[in-house]
Amino acid sequence: MAPSSISTSRPVIIIGGGPVGMTAAAALARADLPTVLIETTPEPQPDWRASTFHAATMELLEDIDITGKMLAEGLRVPRYQFRDRRDGLIAEFDLGLLAAETRYPFRLQLNQQRLVRFLYDRLVADPACELRFATRFEDVTQDADGVRVRLTGPDGPYELAGSYVIGADGASSAVRKSQEIGFDGVTYAERFLIASTPVDLSAQLPGIAEVNYVADPQEWLFILRTPDSWRVLWPVPPEISTEDALSDAAVQEHLNGVAPYPGGYPVVDRQLYSVHQRVAATFRRGRVLLCGDAAHVNSPIGGVGLNSGIHDAIDLVRRLARLRAGDGDHDRELDTFADRRRRVAIEYVQADTDRNTKRLKENDPERRRAGQDELRALAADPDAARAWLRRVSLLESVQRFGVGMSPDIDPSAPYQPEEAAP
Repeated sequence: MAPSSISTSRPVIIIGGGPVGMTAAAALARADLPTVLIETTPEPQPDWRASTFHAATMELLEDIDITGKMLAEGLRVPRYQFRDRRDGLIAEFDLGLLAAETRYPFRLQLNQQRLVRFLYDRLVADPACELRFATRFEDVTQDADGVRVRLTGPDGPYELAGSYVIGADGASSAVRKSQEIGFDGVTYAERFLIASTPVDLSAQLPGIAEVNYVADPQEWLFILRTPDSWRVLWPVPPEISTEDALSDAAVQEHLNGVAPYPGGYPVVDRQLYSVHQRVAATFRRGRVLLCGDAAHVNSPIGGVGLNSGIHDAIDLVRRLARLRAGDGDHDRELDTFADRRRRVAIEYVQADTDRNTKRLKENDPERRRAGQDELRALAADPDAARAWLRRVSLLESVQRFGVGMSPDIDPSAPYQPEEAAP
């Protein structure tokens, strides 16, 4: 059997039915590559955390013909703001500056669960993909020809033969742990709480954009609008219990601290979660490959974690399709996937989200003023602002590293942090 063989008897096995796993499954099915998707829960689960899709991601999702549906249901956000709770508006960035570079010069706000549902509804009827929900991954072994995955389903334990395993099973990835792949990094001391309300916060806070990063040394905020609601995110100190942080009284206190609302805010969702900055030591162990949060987790400030995970999935599927067609070298292709996607995770996703988070909570007055001045100057210079927007929309990382590009095409010189946008 050829090293790249993918067949109905040895499908690609995806562990994880979130947005990254579903995207990988849809891309594989689109390429007519047999696929089995394994998900622990009995049906797709709602998750309100990620809701931003950037220009580069919408371009890549054209591969699976889902961008149009997302545009029809999502909210197009042409501008976003950096604000200060004391000083008000600091800088506003107009994504229209990217109009000559992308078909999507805006952020699309759409809860990630909508993408999962779109793809689930399609894949249920696609003969190239089999969905197995209520099934738990236990372990995987592999040899030169393929993998054998141990699973536990509704009828008990069993094994499934495959060609590759794609671990898209989140930050606590059982696939990554089964391969003893390190996941070094840090966990922030504070947790993040995100609350969603149908109240129009733009009426409560005149002048805000539909996406706002609000700096404050005591309690910074992230305020954004989706098609369904307005959402506010704030940090929760480690000494506050989960029960207290999620209580109605605490949530109302924080929301009214953002903008008073007589009678209290209706809240349609609230989530409290730990935030990590971690990257897997490798994204590949033989025929086992990691994508999305299984490979890298980061602060949500910037909205690039989900986007980068989708890029992982598309990159990997393009390579598997090329190998199935008999093109390219097996190990070179998969090593290139692992190397380039890990570099993007470190040099873009981790670097930018950590810097964004630190900027919002900076408590040194001089550094706060310097940061504000830097942002004002950046927004006032169209060329500098365009370069900034190219980076934060992930267009730069795609242009630099490609997605699924041949190993023979080398990326540009290593990224230098001191040259990055502030």
